[in-house]
Amino acid sequence: MKIRTMALLAAGSLVAAGTLLAALPPASAASAGCTVTYQVASSWPGGFQGDVTVKNLGDPLTSWSLGFDFPDAGQKVTQGWSAAWSQSGAHVTAASMSWNGSLATNASVGLGFTGSWTGANPVPTTFTLNGVACTGGVSPSSPSPSPSTTTPPPPTGAAPALKVSGNTFVTSAGAEHRLYGVNRSGGEFACIQGNGIWDGPMDQASIDAMRSWKIRTVRVPLNEECWLGTPDVPAAYGGATYQTAVKNYVNLLVQNGITPIVEMHWNYGQYTGTSSGCSDVKATCQKPMPDAQYAPSFWTGVATAFKGNDAVVLDLFNEPYPERATGDATSGWKCWRDGGTCAGIAYRVAGFQSLVNAVRDTGATNVIMIGGLAYSNDLSQWLTYKPSDPLNNLAAFAHIYNFNSCANAGCWNSQLAPVAAQVPLTLSEIGENDCAHGFIDSLMDWADATKVGYLGWTWNTWDCSTGPSLISNHNGTATAFGQGLKDRLARVSN
Repeated sequence: MKIRTMALLAAGSLVAAGTLLAALPPASAASAGCTVTYQVASSWPGGFQGDVTVKNLGDPLTSWSLGFDFPDAGQKVTQGWSAAWSQSGAHVTAASMSWNGSLATNASVGLGFTGSWTGANPVPTTFTLNGVACTGGVSPSSPSPSPSTTTPPPPTGAAPALKVSGNTFVTSAGAEHRLYGVNRSGGEFACIQGNGIWDGPMDQASIDAMRSWKIRTVRVPLNEECWLGTPDVPAAYGGATYQTAVKNYVNLLVQNGITPIVEMHWNYGQYTGTSSGCSDVKATCQKPMPDAQYAPSFWTGVATAFKGNDAVVLDLFNEPYPERATGDATSGWKCWRDGGTCAGIAYRVAGFQSLVNAVRDTGATNVIMIGGLAYSNDLSQWLTYKPSDPLNNLAAFAHIYNFNSCANAGCWNSQLAPVAAQVPLTLSEIGENDCAHGFIDSLMDWADATKVGYLGWTWNTWDCSTGPSLISNHNGTATAFGQGLKDRLARVSN
């Protein structure tokens, strides 16, 4: 497949490498105006994917309809998302859905489609919103906004220091803060597999691409053995080298106004029981619980590294599932909190109370996040077994996919909402395995109504058949699944 990028921004006239910007006709209504970015995200023989972002510069809208004409007779829309797509001859219409019709002044909405073409595939040059031409401006009676760009300006200042206040995160100024963003996988597996430290770029350009989605939180999965530099890890990718790479990336996120969540994803310890991910004692797969041999040292080191920077959130363990080993939920929750010798788990377990203690013993005051049972999908007894924290700075997280047991509003209301009423709750992994976004759309609707944050899995360029992937390239081109999250972040993130 040949990948290319062509963006058309209706606000002026400029030609640059890989980007085409064209002027469009003037607006026809005093209180109306719009900007459209049209991007051919990928192209292959006879087909392509188009990504479109519409920014409303006029009065708030309760519904909208985007119109444009394909320049070539062979161009056709075959299917689309985030709008009701139709085509008559060369003219294409994309009408708002029930959930994204409201478009405030200066708000944007993202939508997209796949199409076919014969002969040529040029970009459209004229767009309308509710019949008004998109010129990048409004009539003189309305304030003239600055031209839109494909990448919004960076946030003002660094990411804020956070603490828990009741059931919300607050900044040092007392403002409520919700976590919206993505996971950035790689640090948990590349090093132990001998393939480097990360999976893809972790530089300023990659963060700029995240900012274009209004991502304000990035969860960074880590490998316990790589951080500690055990003999199981290639020397080039472990210990001080790995720690420096992690600290550099986390600090770069903070500098760009993005909240990092640093979490232990894979750990040492052999487990071959129910739901075992592997029989390897090394940190090469998801284990049911952290191990007492290395996990306290890992968290002592990580907490020491980020002590004094409360913009960094600490996530103690990815996806516990001790109940699969111990045989029932009650024994699973006791193992979850207390650790020690847990039935069915051959290695000695570090319970979450001991890991909270390890973090606080360093003097670190960072927010600590903890998941639940069933791969962090079950929070039914989270409040009952919640560890003690002398700083009262604990938050909860859950992972929700369409194939989980708790994957409907009834379960979310019974298991998650009571937790969210007492402590901050973030859905730190959301996704679906059908390469679409219908499930996460309904989940995000619930989360928004419940004032819960969410992070998509994952900002990596994987095929959706191997796991939910938000992007098809590191420039930030959304997959069909990722488009759902991108559209929502454009509405809710600041």
